[in-house]
Order: sequence, then C-alpha cells, then structure tokens
Amino acid sequence: MGSQDEQTGGTGRRALLGAAVLGAGGAVLGLSDTARAADAARSGGGLKSLPRPTIIGHRGTAGYRPEHTFGSYELALDLGADIVEAGDLCPTRDGHLVCRHEPEIGGTTDVADHPEFAGRRTTKVLDGVSTTGWFTEDFTLAELKTLRAIERIPANRPHNTLYDGRWEIPTFEEVLEWQDEQTRRRGKQVFIYPETKHPTYFRKLGLGLEERVAKLLRKHGKDRRNAPVVLQSFEPTSIQRLNRLVDNPLVVLLSSADSRPWDFVETGDPRTVADLITPKGLREIAGYAQGIGPTLDLVITKNADGSLGRRTTLVADAHKVGLILHPYTMRNENPFLPREFRKGSDADGYGDAFGAFRTYFATGIDGVFTDNADTAVLAREDFVNG
Repeated sequence: MGSQDEQTGGTGRRALLGAAVLGAGGAVLGLSDTARAADAARSGGGLKSLPRPTIIGHRGTAGYRPEHTFGSYELALDLGADIVEAGDLCPTRDGHLVCRHEPEIGGTTDVADHPEFAGRRTTKVLDGVSTTGWFTEDFTLAELKTLRAIERIPANRPHNTLYDGRWEIPTFEEVLEWQDEQTRRRGKQVFIYPETKHPTYFRKLGLGLEERVAKLLRKHGKDRRNAPVVLQSFEPTSIQRLNRLVDNPLVVLLSSADSRPWDFVETGDPRTVADLITPKGLREIAGYAQGIGPTLDLVITKNADGSLGRRTTLVADAHKVGLILHPYTMRNENPFLPREFRKGSDADGYGDAFGAFRTYFATGIDGVFTDNADTAVLAREDFVNG
C-alpha cells in the first residue's frame, strides 16, 4: 500500500485522467500559459479533447512500420491515434534511455549484420528467462545509433520488411522533442505513453530507470499531473517509485491472471495478477496509480480453442475505484484475433478486426492499445454512432 501522501496525490491525478478520458476536463501541460491557451483553443481543451474509447498507437503503428521508430510514431498520428506509445524505455551502457520493445535487440535491429558487434552476443537471464542476443545495456548510445530498425515479426507482417533499415533507434529525449515538434506542426497536443521496461533487472545493474525518466520529464516541463505523458509499467513498484518522483498520470500493466510481476518475484511477494485485479487489489493500485493496462484476456476470458469466453467484472470493478482501463493489444492479423473473428489461416491475413473491436468496446473499456490505429478509429466511429 502506498503512503498517505501517495494516495492523496494519486487520487488527484486519477480523477484528472479519468475525467480526461471521459471528456470531462483537463488542460494541456508542458507549454507556456500563452501556448497552452492557444493550443486549448485549437484542440478543444487538451486532455478533454481525447475521444473515448481512446485509441493508443501500440509502439507507434506497428501493423504498418517497424515498431518504435519515428516512422511508426508519425504514421500512428497520421492514422488518427489519440496517444502514441512512444517509448518502451531501455538504458544504454552510458545511461541514456532508448526506445526498444525489449533490451534484447537482435530481433528488432540489424545488429546481427554488424561484424564489429559479433562479440557482444551473449546469454543473460532476463526476469527469470534465459535470453540470447544483443542487449542495449552493453552498447553506448553512439554505438546503437549505428544500427537500424527492422520488422520484429516478418512472418505476420512481410509488408513491413520493405522499411527495414530506414530508421534508427530513437532516444526518449528525442521522443520528447519530437512530441513538441509534432504538437506545433499538427496544431494540437500530441500525447505519448512510455513504459519502463524490466525496471528491477536494470536497477540491479546500476541503471535505474525511474530517476532517468523523471529527470528528462522535469527538463522538458512534462512532469506534472496533467502533462501529455502517461507512464506505464508491468512492475507495480516501478509505478510507486514514479509516483514519488513525478506527478504524471500512471498506469499499472497487468499480464495473465496466473503471472507474477517480476518485482514481486524478486521481493518474495506471493501475489499474482489475479490478486491485483480483486476489489482489494484494485483499491491498492488506485492509491498510487490512475489506471490499469490489462491484457484483453482479463476483460473477456479465452477458451482453450482461442474463442472468447466470459466477460469478467474487471471493467466495473476498476471503474468503481476510479481507475481507467486501457487493455492491450488489438491487431488485425488472424493469429492475434479471437477464434471467431479469424478469416482463413494465413498468418498475415486479416480477420474480422471490426467485429473484435466492437466486442471489446462494448465492455466499457476506456481505450485500447492497437497496432492498427486506422482500423481502431473506424471501429470506434461505428461503435459510437451505432
């Protein structure tokens, strides 16, 4: 349970974020008063301008471009995403934060084609899992900048391989500067949703993430309670630490019900995600965070054959304690859809994504992470007007 100060601060930010997503208020932050007023006039009130359900571009728009690149981020905005998940944050050896889905970069960059880095390939235990490859913490930022991004799942997205090698790895500071540039260029506030990746693992290496995130947010004036930067993590203690360092909206990510957050494993906390999504667990989360990001299977269960099961009480239970829900991840391709929405068996073939979106929107979720922002925007339009 968080301290009383954390609970008080958390409640205030939770109310703000909830009101924002519900269209009840909020102001653009990280801008001067004059710029804020001008931007509010253009966007209809900053956070208040975000539609509901909110469309969150997952790693940009990973269905169409290699993930966590400026090409992916900008296309997400072009396609109508309300928020861009710009930044799964991993540190470099010299302490910079870069945007990669995982610290292991063999599957998302061309590092294997660089003979000068062949000796960096190694095996590490990452959150209890033996992982072989190349890791961000073994490279300086200058070295990582010599690499280029590639498509992570080419079997499902062969069309994305067209863009292999086009973009470099962005840093979090570059993303914060990009956010300002895009806000000016598009005439409305751009929102981002970065995540601290494996924070316990990196803290043990002397590369604590939360302090680095907070320092950059303070530098750019984006550490306040209605800043256009929502922070997320799968480790509750990382969110608790961020709650003490910054006033940003905070979201706890939740994996499968039988899983344990790695920080719980490290500290001997026996609770699983199933414990965190009980009314008691949600009340505790509401003491230091404003939302949860559950896997879609926590909203509607899945049967053994991959079809949808029963709708859970998670949406209602979370809303009861003032938490918003942004589940993950909606994708158009057959393998990622519930069985009843698949069409054919092609790994890169699209199924009935619109039907799946409609089903999940009907549960009352406040938003959704998606690799296909354009599909999500059209599905929302159908849902709202239906």
